[in-house]
Amino acid sequence: METRSVFAYPGLLIELIDRHWELLYTLLVVVGLVIYVVASHSLHQRRHPAAAIAWVLGILLMPIVVLPLYLAFGSRKVHLRQANHGAVRKAAAAVAPHYANSRQTTANRSQQLGVAMGLPPAVAYDALQVHADGEQALAALHRVIDGAQQTLEVSTFIFSRDALGEAVAEHLKRKAQAGVRVRLLIDGIGIYLGGLPDIAGLSAAGVEVVRFVPPFRSPKRGRTNLRNHRKLVVADRQILWCGGRNLAGEYFTADLRPLIGGRAWLDLSFDLSGELAAQAALQFEEDWAFATERLLPEIPLAPPLPPAENTSALAQLVPSGPDRVDDTILTLLVSAGFTSRRRILAVTPYFVPDPSLISSLALAARRGVQVDLVLPRRSNHRLADFARHRGLRELVAAGARVWLHPRMVHAKAVVVDEELALVGSANLDGRSLFLNYELMVAFYDRRAVRDFSRWIDERRRESTVYHAERPGVLRELAEGLLLWLAFQL
Repeated sequence: METRSVFAYPGLLIELIDRHWELLYTLLVVVGLVIYVVASHSLHQRRHPAAAIAWVLGILLMPIVVLPLYLAFGSRKVHLRQANHGAVRKAAAAVAPHYANSRQTTANRSQQLGVAMGLPPAVAYDALQVHADGEQALAALHRVIDGAQQTLEVSTFIFSRDALGEAVAEHLKRKAQAGVRVRLLIDGIGIYLGGLPDIAGLSAAGVEVVRFVPPFRSPKRGRTNLRNHRKLVVADRQILWCGGRNLAGEYFTADLRPLIGGRAWLDLSFDLSGELAAQAALQFEEDWAFATERLLPEIPLAPPLPPAENTSALAQLVPSGPDRVDDTILTLLVSAGFTSRRRILAVTPYFVPDPSLISSLALAARRGVQVDLVLPRRSNHRLADFARHRGLRELVAAGARVWLHPRMVHAKAVVVDEELALVGSANLDGRSLFLNYELMVAFYDRRAVRDFSRWIDERRRESTVYHAERPGVLRELAEGLLLWLAFQL
């Protein structure tokens, strides 16, 4: 007798599903929860509490929709096949006893915690220039690009096809045509946000261009939601240009595509030379290897310097993201909040952080630490502006001061006790602290810290004080619902 699958009879299949729908639904929920629990624990997928609640409720209520989304977007941490992680950890372990025996200042505590998490040890740098404005930042960017003799690495979230982006592209093309190896790493989502740049023209000129996890053809299963938000330019492994600026007009000058208030955004960037630039080049190599699915070649690291009481011109590279075991930037910020003694001064465009960070800042304010937070009155993300008020009310109630700047401020920096300045690409929100690949630099040189502190303080003096208002029931409910998704903003 000929046997046929039930799939040959669509009517029979529909009848079976209709008859046993509750059983199939329950089975799908159980399978989804098992996949979530196993992936979270076996792959060490530590999550923002809002993210965990959202995924579990989604699987319970809509498993048919949410389970495929989890398989596509749910992975937060990745295991890297990279040859240099062992060397970095070995170098960090070599200097750890020196930090343990040194005087416990804010700077030394931060360095000690960094090496404990496997970050590269603090190294020397030279010729730091904090860019006063967009014009100075653009001049420095062109100078770094044009000065490259052998290699040039560029990593950015957005590379706009506006006048500024086209000008930067021309500089990159000229260096590639002159025989310099030029590599450009653009985020797979960010590449669409400023108008698709002329990839064909760059490639034809000899620039190697790679998209970081493109959403529509990515081999990184379960990692489509992970974005590379790092911004850096490294020339010849000796000079570093870094900060919060994307390669688009609004981040630099007033006459190139401003989006808010008819003026360019206020942003913060810097350039320097020395050993720190070599570490940044190694970080670029890791990102490039991940994006191209290649094994990172072994690259020798310079021997680390032990901390010395008389050596102040040191800085530490602080990468954070799915490629790190720990959430390094969040950990350093929370630790700084709990151990600070005098002042915490911060600037960020978006403030929707982890509850642990809000608690550490609030407790610092209650201990008498002066906590000042500078935000734009209106950012380019209205949902983030709406969601920030619950955390801001908690800070103000604890005695912190929040300042609202009339212009769009895109800078990201935190200064602690005039001894530590964390500056780079990370916003104080769940996406930056948990999901994005981010890059900050921890400066321990008192002069450098004062320069960054002065820049933020100038923005604070241009701002007005935020006054918290008691929310109504509907407002609190809306904020709570939105904060479930705040880690994705």
